[in-house]
Amino acid sequence: MNPSPRPTLSSFWRDLPREGRLLLSVVVFEFVGTGLVLPFWVVYLHEVRGFSLAVTGVLLGLQPLAGLLVVGPGGTLIDRVGGRVVLIGSLICVIAGELVMSVASSVGVAALGMALGGIAFGASWPASQTMIAHVVPTEIRQRYFGVNFSLLNLGIGIGGLVGGAFLDVHRLWTFQTIYLADAASFLPGLFLLLVPLRHVAGRAERDDLATHGAGSYREVLRLPALPTMLALTFLTSFVGYAQLNTGMPAFARALGQVSTGGLGIAFAANTFVIVLLQLVVLQRIEGRRRTRVIAVMTAIWAVAWLCMGAAGLVPGTWGATLLIAACASVFALGETLLQPTVPAMTNDLTTDRLRGRTNALGSAAFQLPAVVAPPISGWLIGHQLGAAYIVLLLVGCAACAALALFRLEPQLGARANGVHTDASTDAMAERGAMVLTGPAVSTPE
Repeated sequence: MNPSPRPTLSSFWRDLPREGRLLLSVVVFEFVGTGLVLPFWVVYLHEVRGFSLAVTGVLLGLQPLAGLLVVGPGGTLIDRVGGRVVLIGSLICVIAGELVMSVASSVGVAALGMALGGIAFGASWPASQTMIAHVVPTEIRQRYFGVNFSLLNLGIGIGGLVGGAFLDVHRLWTFQTIYLADAASFLPGLFLLLVPLRHVAGRAERDDLATHGAGSYREVLRLPALPTMLALTFLTSFVGYAQLNTGMPAFARALGQVSTGGLGIAFAANTFVIVLLQLVVLQRIEGRRRTRVIAVMTAIWAVAWLCMGAAGLVPGTWGATLLIAACASVFALGETLLQPTVPAMTNDLTTDRLRGRTNALGSAAFQLPAVVAPPISGWLIGHQLGAAYIVLLLVGCAACAALALFRLEPQLGARANGVHTDASTDAMAERGAMVLTGPAVSTPE
Protein backbone atom coordinates (compact mmCIF):
# COMPACT_ATOMS: atom_id res chain seq x y z
CA MET A 1 0.00 0.00 0.00
CA ASN A 2 1.52 3.31 -1.06
CA PRO A 3 1.47 6.03 1.58
CA SER A 4 -0.78 9.02 1.03
CA PRO A 5 0.73 12.30 -0.19
CA ARG A 6 2.45 14.03 2.70
CA PRO A 7 0.19 16.74 4.13
CA THR A 8 1.35 20.22 4.98
CA LEU A 9 0.60 22.14 8.14
CA SER A 10 -1.43 24.66 6.13
CA SER A 11 -3.57 21.91 4.59
CA PHE A 12 -4.16 20.42 8.05
CA TRP A 13 -5.28 23.80 9.40
CA ARG A 14 -7.51 24.34 6.37
CA ASP A 15 -9.16 20.93 6.80
CA LEU A 16 -9.59 21.31 10.56
CA PRO A 17 -13.11 22.29 11.68
CA ARG A 18 -13.54 25.54 13.59
CA GLU A 19 -14.11 23.61 16.84
CA GLY A 20 -10.79 21.81 16.44
CA ARG A 21 -8.98 25.08 15.86
CA LEU A 22 -10.49 26.52 19.02
CA LEU A 23 -9.40 23.51 21.07
CA LEU A 24 -5.82 23.81 19.76
CA SER A 25 -5.70 27.56 20.37
CA VAL A 26 -5.42 27.23 24.16
CA VAL A 27 -3.05 24.25 24.43
CA VAL A 28 0.20 26.21 24.72
CA PHE A 29 -1.29 28.64 27.24
CA GLU A 30 -2.62 25.85 29.47
CA PHE A 31 0.63 23.93 29.46
CA VAL A 32 2.80 26.96 30.11
CA GLY A 33 0.99 26.95 33.45
CA THR A 34 1.66 23.23 33.85
CA GLY A 35 5.33 23.75 33.04
CA LEU A 36 5.56 26.43 35.73
CA VAL A 37 4.80 23.92 38.49
CA LEU A 38 5.53 20.42 37.12
CA PRO A 39 9.33 20.36 37.68
CA PHE A 40 9.12 21.92 41.14
CA TRP A 41 6.62 19.79 43.11
CA VAL A 42 9.30 18.21 45.33
CA VAL A 43 11.09 21.53 45.81
CA TYR A 44 7.86 23.23 46.89
CA LEU A 45 6.61 20.52 49.23
CA HIS A 46 9.95 19.54 50.76
CA GLU A 47 12.18 22.60 50.70
CA VAL A 48 9.63 25.42 50.84
CA ARG A 49 6.77 23.92 52.88
CA GLY A 50 9.08 21.75 55.00
CA PHE A 51 7.40 18.36 54.60
CA SER A 52 9.70 15.35 54.91
CA LEU A 53 10.67 13.46 51.77
CA ALA A 54 8.59 10.50 52.93
CA VAL A 55 5.49 12.66 53.32
CA THR A 56 6.25 14.40 50.03
CA GLY A 57 6.40 11.02 48.30
CA VAL A 58 3.00 10.05 49.70
CA LEU A 59 1.50 13.38 48.61
CA LEU A 60 2.86 13.00 45.08
CA GLY A 61 1.40 9.48 44.94
CA LEU A 62 -2.07 10.85 45.67
CA GLN A 63 -2.35 12.37 42.21
CA PRO A 64 -2.10 9.21 40.07
CA LEU A 65 -4.11 7.27 42.65
CA ALA A 66 -6.98 9.77 42.59
CA GLY A 67 -6.82 9.82 38.80
CA LEU A 68 -7.10 6.04 38.55
CA LEU A 69 -10.05 5.97 40.97
CA VAL A 70 -12.13 8.37 38.87
CA VAL A 71 -11.27 7.04 35.39
CA GLY A 72 -13.98 4.34 35.40
CA PRO A 73 -16.88 6.49 36.64
CA GLY A 74 -15.58 9.34 34.48
CA GLY A 75 -15.85 7.29 31.30
CA THR A 76 -19.44 6.35 32.09
CA LEU A 77 -20.28 9.99 32.83
CA ILE A 78 -18.72 11.13 29.54
CA ASP A 79 -20.93 8.74 27.56
CA ARG A 80 -24.02 9.94 29.44
CA VAL A 81 -23.59 13.72 29.66
CA GLY A 82 -20.85 14.36 27.12
CA GLY A 83 -17.16 15.19 27.12
CA ARG A 84 -17.73 18.95 27.28
CA VAL A 85 -19.58 18.84 30.62
CA VAL A 86 -16.95 16.55 32.15
CA LEU A 87 -14.16 18.79 30.84
CA ILE A 88 -15.80 21.83 32.40
CA GLY A 89 -15.99 20.03 35.74
CA SER A 90 -12.36 18.89 35.51
CA LEU A 91 -11.13 22.41 34.71
CA ILE A 92 -13.00 23.80 37.70
CA CYS A 93 -11.48 21.01 39.80
CA VAL A 94 -7.89 21.66 38.68
CA ILE A 95 -8.27 25.41 39.20
CA ALA A 96 -9.50 24.73 42.73
CA GLY A 97 -6.61 22.32 43.29
CA GLU A 98 -3.97 24.87 42.24
CA LEU A 99 -5.54 27.53 44.44
CA VAL A 100 -5.45 25.11 47.39
CA MET A 101 -1.79 24.27 46.67
CA SER A 102 -0.85 27.93 46.83
CA VAL A 103 -1.87 27.98 50.52
CA ALA A 104 -0.83 24.40 51.38
CA SER A 105 0.87 25.09 54.71
CA SER A 106 -0.24 21.76 56.24
CA VAL A 107 -0.17 18.16 55.04
CA GLY A 108 -3.97 17.96 55.02
CA VAL A 109 -4.36 21.01 52.79
CA ALA A 110 -1.62 19.78 50.45
CA ALA A 111 -3.29 16.36 50.26
CA LEU A 112 -6.57 18.03 49.28
CA GLY A 113 -4.86 20.05 46.55
CA MET A 114 -3.05 17.01 45.15
CA ALA A 115 -6.23 14.91 45.20
CA LEU A 116 -8.18 17.61 43.35
CA GLY A 117 -5.46 17.75 40.70
CA GLY A 118 -5.48 13.97 40.33
CA ILE A 119 -9.26 13.84 39.99
CA ALA A 120 -9.12 16.55 37.34
CA PHE A 121 -6.47 14.71 35.33
CA GLY A 122 -8.24 11.36 35.60
CA ALA A 123 -11.45 12.84 34.20
CA SER A 124 -10.02 15.36 31.74
CA TRP A 125 -7.83 13.02 29.70
CA PRO A 126 -10.61 10.72 28.41
CA ALA A 127 -12.99 13.68 28.16
CA SER A 128 -10.61 15.68 25.97
CA GLN A 129 -9.85 12.64 23.79
CA THR A 130 -13.59 12.12 23.34
CA MET A 131 -14.17 15.79 22.48
CA ILE A 132 -11.37 15.69 19.90
CA ALA A 133 -12.77 12.53 18.32
CA HIS A 134 -16.21 14.17 18.02
CA VAL A 135 -15.05 17.37 16.34
CA VAL A 136 -12.03 16.20 14.29
CA PRO A 137 -12.63 13.89 11.29
CA THR A 138 -10.87 10.54 11.44
CA GLU A 139 -8.79 11.35 8.32
CA ILE A 140 -6.88 14.14 10.11
CA ARG A 141 -7.21 12.92 13.70
CA GLN A 142 -3.69 11.47 13.78
CA ARG A 143 -2.26 14.80 12.68
CA TYR A 144 -4.34 16.60 15.29
CA PHE A 145 -3.00 14.44 18.13
CA GLY A 146 0.54 15.02 16.90
CA VAL A 147 0.18 18.81 16.64
CA ASN A 148 -1.51 18.86 20.05
CA PHE A 149 1.42 16.93 21.57
CA SER A 150 3.93 19.33 20.02
CA LEU A 151 2.10 22.39 21.38
CA LEU A 152 1.75 20.71 24.77
CA ASN A 153 5.50 20.19 25.03
CA LEU A 154 6.21 23.70 23.80
CA GLY A 155 4.06 25.07 26.60
CA ILE A 156 5.70 22.87 29.25
CA GLY A 157 9.16 23.86 28.01
CA ILE A 158 8.39 27.57 28.14
CA GLY A 159 6.80 27.23 31.58
CA GLY A 160 9.76 25.27 32.95
CA LEU A 161 12.23 27.92 31.77
CA VAL A 162 10.16 30.75 33.21
CA GLY A 163 9.59 28.94 36.49
CA GLY A 164 13.26 28.06 36.88
CA ALA A 165 14.29 31.70 36.36
CA PHE A 166 11.57 33.15 38.61
CA LEU A 167 11.42 30.83 41.61
CA ASP A 168 13.39 31.35 44.82
CA VAL A 169 13.18 28.74 47.61
CA HIS A 170 13.69 31.52 50.16
CA ARG A 171 10.63 33.45 48.97
CA LEU A 172 7.36 31.62 49.46
CA TRP A 173 5.44 34.17 47.41
CA THR A 174 7.28 33.15 44.23
CA PHE A 175 5.89 29.61 44.51
CA GLN A 176 2.43 30.88 45.42
CA THR A 177 2.56 33.06 42.31
CA ILE A 178 3.25 30.16 39.95
CA TYR A 179 0.38 28.10 41.40
CA LEU A 180 -1.95 31.06 40.94
CA ALA A 181 -0.63 31.49 37.39
CA ASP A 182 -1.22 27.80 36.70
CA ALA A 183 -4.81 28.15 37.91
CA ALA A 184 -5.30 31.19 35.65
CA SER A 185 -3.91 29.31 32.63
CA PHE A 186 -7.04 27.12 32.54
CA LEU A 187 -9.48 30.04 32.37
CA PRO A 188 -9.30 30.51 28.56
CA GLY A 189 -10.12 26.83 28.05
CA LEU A 190 -13.03 27.11 30.46
CA PHE A 191 -14.31 30.12 28.55
CA LEU A 192 -14.11 28.25 25.24
CA LEU A 193 -16.17 25.36 26.59
CA LEU A 194 -18.77 27.65 28.17
CA VAL A 195 -19.23 30.04 25.24
CA PRO A 196 -17.86 29.29 21.71
CA LEU A 197 -18.07 25.49 22.12
CA ARG A 198 -21.27 25.30 24.15
CA HIS A 199 -23.01 23.58 21.21
CA VAL A 200 -20.54 20.65 21.21
CA ALA A 201 -21.86 17.93 23.52
CA GLY A 202 -19.08 15.42 22.94
CA ARG A 203 -21.35 12.35 23.09
CA ALA A 204 -23.43 10.13 20.85
CA GLU A 205 -26.72 11.44 19.48
CA ARG A 206 -29.67 10.89 21.82
CA ASP A 207 -31.46 8.83 19.17
CA ASP A 208 -28.50 6.46 19.02
CA LEU A 209 -28.47 6.14 22.81
CA ALA A 210 -32.20 5.53 22.89
CA THR A 211 -31.96 2.84 20.20
CA HIS A 212 -28.92 0.94 21.40
CA GLY A 213 -28.77 1.82 25.10
CA ALA A 214 -26.10 3.57 27.14
CA GLY A 215 -23.55 0.77 26.78
CA SER A 216 -21.16 -0.73 29.34
CA TYR A 217 -17.50 -1.48 29.89
CA ARG A 218 -18.19 -5.13 29.10
CA GLU A 219 -19.46 -4.03 25.70
CA VAL A 220 -16.33 -1.94 25.14
CA LEU A 221 -14.08 -4.91 25.85
CA ARG A 222 -15.94 -6.93 23.22
CA LEU A 223 -15.01 -4.46 20.47
CA PRO A 224 -12.66 -6.08 17.93
CA ALA A 225 -8.97 -5.42 18.67
CA LEU A 226 -9.70 -3.15 21.66
CA PRO A 227 -8.35 -5.51 24.37
CA THR A 228 -5.12 -5.92 22.40
CA MET A 229 -4.91 -2.15 21.97
CA LEU A 230 -5.27 -1.68 25.74
CA ALA A 231 -2.54 -4.25 26.40
CA LEU A 232 -0.25 -2.43 23.96
CA THR A 233 -1.02 0.91 25.65
CA PHE A 234 -0.10 -0.55 29.05
CA LEU A 235 3.11 -2.11 27.78
CA THR A 236 4.31 0.97 25.89
CA SER A 237 3.62 3.11 28.94
CA PHE A 238 5.48 0.65 31.19
CA VAL A 239 8.66 0.56 29.07
CA GLY A 240 8.27 4.22 28.10
CA TYR A 241 6.87 7.05 30.18
CA ALA A 242 6.89 5.23 33.51
CA GLN A 243 10.65 4.73 33.08
CA LEU A 244 11.43 8.17 31.68
CA ASN A 245 9.74 9.89 34.62
CA THR A 246 11.07 7.69 37.45
CA GLY A 247 13.51 4.99 36.34
CA MET A 248 15.72 7.17 34.17
CA PRO A 249 16.32 9.88 36.81
CA ALA A 250 16.96 7.19 39.46
CA PHE A 251 19.42 5.35 37.17
CA ALA A 252 21.14 8.61 36.21
CA ARG A 253 21.61 9.67 39.82
CA ALA A 254 22.42 6.31 41.47
CA LEU A 255 24.40 4.53 38.77
CA GLY A 256 25.43 7.30 36.37
CA GLN A 257 26.15 9.85 39.11
CA VAL A 258 24.70 12.60 36.94
CA SER A 259 24.05 15.95 38.62
CA THR A 260 20.60 17.47 38.98
CA GLY A 261 21.70 20.10 36.48
CA GLY A 262 22.55 17.33 34.03
CA LEU A 263 19.07 15.85 34.49
CA GLY A 264 17.58 19.27 33.79
CA ILE A 265 19.54 19.42 30.53
CA ALA A 266 18.25 15.95 29.59
CA PHE A 267 14.60 16.84 30.09
CA ALA A 268 15.05 20.14 28.27
CA ALA A 269 16.57 18.23 25.35
CA ASN A 270 13.59 15.86 25.39
CA THR A 271 11.15 18.74 25.04
CA PHE A 272 13.27 20.47 22.38
CA VAL A 273 13.39 17.36 20.16
CA ILE A 274 9.61 16.90 20.34
CA VAL A 275 8.90 20.51 19.43
CA LEU A 276 11.47 20.45 16.62
CA LEU A 277 10.57 17.11 15.02
CA GLN A 278 6.89 16.35 15.68
CA LEU A 279 5.52 18.11 12.60
CA VAL A 280 8.21 16.56 10.39
CA VAL A 281 7.45 13.10 11.76
CA LEU A 282 3.72 13.62 11.21
CA GLN A 283 4.34 14.14 7.49
CA ARG A 284 6.53 11.05 7.29
CA ILE A 285 4.08 8.66 8.95
CA GLU A 286 0.90 9.87 7.25
CA GLY A 287 -0.79 6.97 5.48
CA ARG A 288 1.59 4.34 6.86
CA ARG A 289 0.48 1.43 9.02
CA ARG A 290 0.35 2.61 12.61
CA THR A 291 1.33 -0.79 13.97
CA ARG A 292 4.58 -0.60 12.03
CA VAL A 293 5.17 2.95 13.18
CA ILE A 294 4.90 1.64 16.76
CA ALA A 295 7.38 -1.14 15.95
CA VAL A 296 9.87 1.48 14.73
CA MET A 297 9.20 3.48 17.91
CA THR A 298 10.10 0.49 20.12
CA ALA A 299 13.41 0.10 18.26
CA ILE A 300 14.15 3.79 18.88
CA TRP A 301 13.31 3.41 22.57
CA ALA A 302 15.61 0.39 22.79
CA VAL A 303 18.45 2.63 21.56
CA ALA A 304 17.49 5.23 24.19
CA TRP A 305 17.71 2.67 27.00
CA LEU A 306 21.06 1.42 25.70
CA CYS A 307 22.33 5.01 25.94
CA MET A 308 21.10 5.12 29.53
CA GLY A 309 22.82 1.83 30.32
CA ALA A 310 26.08 3.11 28.85
CA ALA A 311 25.95 6.06 31.27
CA GLY A 312 26.35 3.57 34.10
CA LEU A 313 29.68 2.47 32.61
CA VAL A 314 31.22 5.96 32.94
CA PRO A 315 29.68 7.28 36.19
CA GLY A 316 30.34 10.81 37.35
CA THR A 317 31.74 12.01 34.01
CA TRP A 318 30.62 14.41 31.32
CA GLY A 319 30.18 11.32 29.19
CA ALA A 320 27.51 10.04 31.57
CA THR A 321 25.69 13.37 31.38
CA LEU A 322 25.83 13.39 27.58
CA LEU A 323 24.58 9.80 27.42
CA ILE A 324 21.61 10.59 29.67
CA ALA A 325 20.83 13.64 27.52
CA ALA A 326 21.10 11.39 24.44
CA CYS A 327 18.74 8.90 26.09
CA ALA A 328 16.11 11.59 26.68
CA SER A 329 16.56 12.99 23.16
CA VAL A 330 16.30 9.65 21.37
CA PHE A 331 13.32 8.74 23.56
CA ALA A 332 11.65 11.97 22.42
CA LEU A 333 11.94 10.88 18.79
CA GLY A 334 10.03 7.74 19.73
CA GLU A 335 7.40 9.87 21.46
CA THR A 336 6.72 11.74 18.21
CA LEU A 337 5.78 8.37 16.67
CA LEU A 338 3.69 7.15 19.60
CA GLN A 339 1.56 10.13 20.53
CA PRO A 340 -0.19 10.67 17.17
CA THR A 341 -0.86 6.96 16.60
CA VAL A 342 -2.15 5.36 19.81
CA PRO A 343 -5.00 7.83 20.55
CA ALA A 344 -6.04 7.81 16.89
CA MET A 345 -6.12 4.00 16.81
CA THR A 346 -8.06 3.79 20.06
CA ASN A 347 -10.75 6.19 18.83
CA ASP A 348 -11.00 4.48 15.42
CA LEU A 349 -11.76 1.17 17.16
CA THR A 350 -14.83 2.41 19.01
CA THR A 351 -18.18 4.10 18.40
CA ASP A 352 -19.58 7.43 19.54
CA ARG A 353 -21.86 5.65 21.99
CA LEU A 354 -18.92 3.95 23.75
CA ARG A 355 -16.22 6.56 23.17
CA GLY A 356 -16.06 7.92 26.70
CA ARG A 357 -15.64 4.48 28.26
CA THR A 358 -13.11 3.47 25.60
CA ASN A 359 -10.94 6.51 26.25
CA ALA A 360 -11.29 5.97 30.00
CA LEU A 361 -9.92 2.41 29.65
CA GLY A 362 -7.12 3.74 27.45
CA SER A 363 -6.31 6.35 30.07
CA ALA A 364 -6.29 3.74 32.84
CA ALA A 365 -4.00 1.47 30.80
CA PHE A 366 -1.64 4.42 30.32
CA GLN A 367 -1.68 5.55 33.97
CA LEU A 368 -1.42 2.17 35.71
CA PRO A 369 2.30 1.72 34.88
CA ALA A 370 3.00 4.96 36.76
CA VAL A 371 1.88 3.07 39.89
CA VAL A 372 3.43 -0.36 39.28
CA ALA A 373 6.68 0.52 37.46
CA PRO A 374 8.49 2.70 40.06
CA PRO A 375 8.75 -0.08 42.70
CA ILE A 376 10.22 -2.45 40.10
CA SER A 377 12.76 0.01 38.72
CA GLY A 378 13.54 1.29 42.22
CA TRP A 379 14.27 -2.20 43.52
CA LEU A 380 16.53 -3.12 40.61
CA ILE A 381 18.46 0.16 40.67
CA GLY A 382 18.63 0.18 44.47
CA HIS A 383 20.22 -3.26 44.43
CA GLN A 384 22.80 -2.18 41.83
CA LEU A 385 21.18 -4.40 39.18
CA GLY A 386 21.52 -1.85 36.41
CA ALA A 387 22.27 -4.42 33.71
CA ALA A 388 19.18 -6.46 34.63
CA TYR A 389 17.10 -3.27 34.51
CA ILE A 390 18.30 -2.43 30.99
CA VAL A 391 17.63 -6.01 29.83
CA LEU A 392 14.09 -5.78 31.25
CA LEU A 393 13.46 -2.62 29.23
CA LEU A 394 14.89 -4.11 26.04
CA VAL A 395 12.75 -7.23 26.41
CA GLY A 396 9.74 -4.97 27.03
CA CYS A 397 10.46 -3.03 23.82
CA ALA A 398 10.68 -6.29 21.86
CA ALA A 399 7.38 -7.44 23.39
CA CYS A 400 5.72 -4.17 22.31
CA ALA A 401 6.87 -4.64 18.73
CA ALA A 402 5.73 -8.27 18.66
CA LEU A 403 2.32 -7.38 20.09
CA ALA A 404 1.83 -4.59 17.55
CA LEU A 405 2.96 -6.57 14.49
CA PHE A 406 1.80 -10.12 15.16
CA ARG A 407 -1.30 -9.66 17.31
CA LEU A 408 -2.77 -6.20 16.75
CA GLU A 409 -2.06 -5.69 13.04
CA PRO A 410 -4.05 -8.77 11.86
CA GLN A 411 -7.01 -7.60 13.96
CA LEU A 412 -7.18 -4.10 12.48
CA GLY A 413 -9.02 -2.78 9.47
CA ALA A 414 -7.16 -0.45 7.15
CA ARG A 415 -8.74 2.73 8.50
CA ALA A 416 -7.92 2.00 12.15
CA ASN A 417 -4.35 1.19 11.11
CA GLY A 418 -3.95 4.55 9.39
CA VAL A 419 -4.06 3.36 5.79
CA HIS A 420 -6.44 5.38 3.62
CA THR A 421 -8.41 3.11 1.30
CA ASP A 422 -11.71 3.16 -0.50
CA ALA A 423 -14.80 2.16 1.46
CA SER A 424 -15.12 -1.35 -0.03
CA THR A 425 -11.51 -2.29 0.70
CA ASP A 426 -11.80 -1.00 4.23
CA ALA A 427 -15.01 -2.92 4.82
CA MET A 428 -13.35 -6.17 3.66
CA ALA A 429 -10.46 -5.57 6.06
CA GLU A 430 -12.86 -4.91 8.92
CA ARG A 431 -14.69 -8.18 8.21
CA GLY A 432 -11.36 -10.00 8.24
CA ALA A 433 -10.58 -8.52 11.64
CA MET A 434 -13.91 -9.74 12.98
CA VAL A 435 -13.14 -13.29 11.85
CA LEU A 436 -9.94 -13.21 13.91
CA THR A 437 -11.37 -11.60 17.01
CA GLY A 438 -14.98 -12.72 17.14
CA PRO A 439 -18.13 -10.78 16.29
CA ALA A 440 -18.35 -7.18 17.31
CA VAL A 441 -21.21 -5.80 19.30
CA SER A 442 -23.80 -4.28 17.01
CA THR A 443 -23.16 -0.66 17.80
CA PRO A 444 -22.98 1.37 14.58
CA GLU A 445 -21.05 4.63 14.68
